[in-house]
Amino acid sequence: MISLNHYLLLSALLFCIGLFGILRRKNILMLFFSTEILLNAVNIGFVAIGSYLHDLNGEIFALFIIAIAAAEIAVGLGLVVIWYKKHHTLDINTLKSLKG
Repeated sequence: MISLNHYLLLSALLFCIGLFGILRRKNILMLFFSTEILLNAVNIGFVAIGSYLHDLNGEIFALFIIAIAAAEIAVGLGLVVIWYKKHHTLDINTLKSLKG
């Protein structure tokens, strides 16, 4: 039987993978993917705790996070496409040229 601890351990592991991806990557797309991993880790935690407490609040929060993540990806990928067309690279170090 899978207990709450297993789900929370999976959530913590995914969160650490996502955090490592954000801290180590130089590619903008990989930063977006790492952010999605972070948000999915939080979703697993919310749903697991909500299921353990027999409460729907965890699932409701997870739905809101999914909606926010979808909006973030839609806007973010649009910005990445525009950035790539202008600079022909997705290296995050080129963002320093945005200083005013």
